[in-house]
Amino acid sequence: MQQRKAIIFSAPSGSGKTTIVRYLLNKNANLDFSISACTRERRPQEVHGKDYYFLTPEEFKTKIKEDAFVEWEEVYHNRFYGTLKSEVERIWRNGKHVIFDVDVIGGLRLKNYFKERALAIFVKAPSLEAIQERLISRQTDSPASIQQRLEKAAFEMTYEDQFDVTIVNDQLDHSFRQAQQFYDEFTKN
Repeated sequence: MQQRKAIIFSAPSGSGKTTIVRYLLNKNANLDFSISACTRERRPQEVHGKDYYFLTPEEFKTKIKEDAFVEWEEVYHNRFYGTLKSEVERIWRNGKHVIFDVDVIGGLRLKNYFKERALAIFVKAPSLEAIQERLISRQTDSPASIQQRLEKAAFEMTYEDQFDVTIVNDQLDHSFRQAQQFYDEFTKN
């Protein structure tokens, strides 16, 4: 039986990693998305077990004590995000490879956890200016929030060399082809 793999996509905000992950999920029936756990409030359109596993801070802390996470992070006070071991096991039990869409630090933690079973892909925009343009065009963030995201992006880009491969997301079609090629090569045996 083929060993199941972990495909990790990480990037600064606005680099386009989620678009690439969605493309791969649509093109590869043997791939499934790892749903993260979090403690933030559920938005009206979000579904527990589909968008996130929504936990209270107390539930999350209990799972930390139970060693139930592959990786986790307290982003703000009592605002936790993490990857449940049970989520990865569910996907692998179904005979699929698991794909992650996580921040840069989470991606490195996953890479370290899964070791040779993981392919860690860093996605980056061609420049910080391109990220700024993308964030502005989304029309979901205030100018202060965009500035904060740009500062974080500049910091996160310093981790690029710790990933296995990089996709410069300048032309989406090329990024899709490159991501599919990396996926095919990594999961072929």
